[in-house]
Amino acid sequence: MTDGAHLTTVDTVHDAGSWLFTVRDAYGELDEVILVPCDDRVEGWINRCTHEAQRLDVGRGAAMRDGEIICPRHGSTFDSCAGDCDNGDAAGTRLVPIETTVEDGDVYLSDSSVTFANEGGIDEATTSPADDVDDEDDLPSSTSHIGF
Repeated sequence: MTDGAHLTTVDTVHDAGSWLFTVRDAYGELDEVILVPCDDRVEGWINRCTHEAQRLDVGRGAAMRDGEIICPRHGSTFDSCAGDCDNGDAAGTRLVPIETTVEDGDVYLSDSSVTFANEGGIDEATTSPADDVDDEDDLPSSTSHIGF
């Protein structure tokens, strides 16, 4: 059995397209992580584009297409398995990995540099359900070179 926190299942990540959770680093700072499908497994990445620190998942799931994570701001795409970007403003960079382990279809946090804080984003740990109002102002502006 894995020592890390149980996160979710591989099936859940594959069915949803991505899964967002929050971790705390050694200094107590919170950061968001996305789990994304990668072949028959999942990969974990810090929820931040390498170009301008834009969140890849703003709480509605990461935009994915053909095995790539799409930055909602500039349209750079990152390989979901390797984290590498070969196009757009983030070309030549790589997402920051977070180690996970899969055991019997369950996904566990196994990265010793962080601890599990909560499912969902950072805001979900600090707001109450009454504060959860759908506000279109929190959507990223887009100057993407990729159309949907």
